[in-house]
Amino acid sequence: MVIIKLDDWQKEFLETKGDKILCCGRQIGKSEICSIDAGEYAVKNKNKVVLMIAPTERQAFSLFEKTLFYLAENYKTMIKKGKDRPTKSKINLKNGTKIWCLPTGLSGLGIRFLTVHRLYVDECSRVPEEVFTAITPMLLTTGGDTIYLSTPAGREGTFADTFNNKDNAYKSFTRFSKSSEEVIKSRKICETWQEFQRDKALEHLQRERSRMTALQYAQEYEGELIDELRQFFPTDLIRSSMTLRSGFTGLTSPSLSSSFATPGFSSKYKKYLGVDVARHGEDETVLYAIEDRNGKGYEIDLKVFNKQYLTETTEDILSMDKAYNFKRIFIDDGGLGVGVYDPLLMHSQTKRKVEAINNSSRSITKDGTRSKRLLKEDLYNNLRAMMEQGKVHLKEDNDTFQSLKSIQAEYSGGKLRIFGNYSHITEALIRAFWGFRTKSLNIYIH
Repeated sequence: MVIIKLDDWQKEFLETKGDKILCCGRQIGKSEICSIDAGEYAVKNKNKVVLMIAPTERQAFSLFEKTLFYLAENYKTMIKKGKDRPTKSKINLKNGTKIWCLPTGLSGLGIRFLTVHRLYVDECSRVPEEVFTAITPMLLTTGGDTIYLSTPAGREGTFADTFNNKDNAYKSFTRFSKSSEEVIKSRKICETWQEFQRDKALEHLQRERSRMTALQYAQEYEGELIDELRQFFPTDLIRSSMTLRSGFTGLTSPSLSSSFATPGFSSKYKKYLGVDVARHGEDETVLYAIEDRNGKGYEIDLKVFNKQYLTETTEDILSMDKAYNFKRIFIDDGGLGVGVYDPLLMHSQTKRKVEAINNSSRSITKDGTRSKRLLKEDLYNNLRAMMEQGKVHLKEDNDTFQSLKSIQAEYSGGKLRIFGNYSHITEALIRAFWGFRTKSLNIYIH
């Protein structure tokens, strides 16, 4: 068995039985301790069903993958092989217990089939409220346990209600609250956690504190449920913009497989591509293609790539442009984005189409001078204005929904700050819709 050095709060979490909720800052080890919790429960209890869910497939699989790794390192002989070997969504153990991993989707419809003995809800604060209606009956006949874990996202919703209300419906929950700094400072120096690692982590937190507003830092790293931060795109507005139902098929180029194409794709319409290149430490690059149908934007293609080279991203953009013949290609040329922007600017196919859209740039006023407002604010306001006017038509897609929902805003020092921890899809989307700006929103300061 692999010996794991646990923090004191992690030991307490493992020893606590029944319903539990963990409201915490980022990178404190919540997924690791819940993977141990789930693995130990699954091994020691026969013929049970453990379910792990999260808003998106990527988030759900993260906890599931850690659980599989823990079992493989400590209880390898318990894992079934052959036709019952682990898959991307299921682990079968020899004692009859099964561990499922599923994304919640927008309504929880796809997870209604299970009866569950233990439920883990990761990134719980961002799970749509409709999902809780779907998952609650799963535990009705089993008397099973519910474990909620998440960084906060405001003071509304089931996660916040469960953590704040200790009476009535939520009295069964044991509550855990840990900040990132508290965990780092209290972690004991050992062979797997050395002094230089602690110092680097504290330096990182200091940089984050200086970069963020006090409220943003309190939510992301201190695990506080903040009232003053607001969701930039209201949930109802996001839903009303997702008008393209499943089952639509498009007439895209046969060289490009696309499950996100709108019906009736036509060469007569202008098309725009928004690009968000993965930053340092991130792993997803997004290409979002929109078609302009008489001033209304229809999603025709969405591609998300994991951990690929900049040269591959450049080639993907060139391939998409051959299929769609974009009017404009908008890309952030800051950071790693310049490694894609420069080759496109030099390429004969795209040099007259590619346009740099940098979040940190200043907006240009009508008389040609720079305003005090960052271009990022205009990009986001442009998309929201078009959504409010019913001019945005997107595919029903959970990843897009979660990305838009994750965007938060606050006024600090008279300035609007916009941020989100799952923003990569939205960042590509706001750029794709920038081609509509003169039709949808007067961005100039009068």
